[in-house]
Amino acid sequence: MLDTHARRFVQPLLTACAQWMQRRGWTPNGVTTGAFGVGLLAAGAVYVELPWLAVCLLWISGALDALDGTLARLTKQASPWGTLLDVTFDRIVELGILIAIGLKYPQHLLGLLLLTASIVVAMTVFLTVGALSERQGEKSFYYQAGVAERTEGFILLTIFIVLPAYLSWTIGLFLFLELFTCAQRLREARRLLR
Repeated sequence: MLDTHARRFVQPLLTACAQWMQRRGWTPNGVTTGAFGVGLLAAGAVYVELPWLAVCLLWISGALDALDGTLARLTKQASPWGTLLDVTFDRIVELGILIAIGLKYPQHLLGLLLLTASIVVAMTVFLTVGALSERQGEKSFYYQAGVAERTEGFILLTIFIVLPAYLSWTIGLFLFLELFTCAQRLREARRLLR
């Protein structure tokens, strides 16, 4: 929801940062790979119990992830390969954080497993609709909005990391939001793909 509706407010800043990166010779796929590496470091920081470092690294990874597409469009280097890298690396970073949390708090493994399954289903719907839809957005494929998008996920992962005492509640909330988003996207898909 925030990715879709707040994008117009942050896009001028993203464009300015992407222009700065362009002047320094940064490439979109290089930024994507950097976001991936920083995200994996965030997962490692979760595991070694450096929560505030983990949160900072997670959000730096997210910022770089928002910039790679802007840089690709600015430099006319958007490509299917870049889109594949971006989407795949995003999921690996999220899974890395969830795995690190699961290793640190094994009593929450069932909830984390259900949450992971809901993310897989939500992404399957998202990507399949994007591939099958004749609509095209600013991105390489049709981007379905939903209540739980990447920013909401990062907010909840931040709460997981810094407030582990509330993991049961926040995992339940995240799971509910993912399932609600799946329902939203399926409803829209039924209308778009009939």
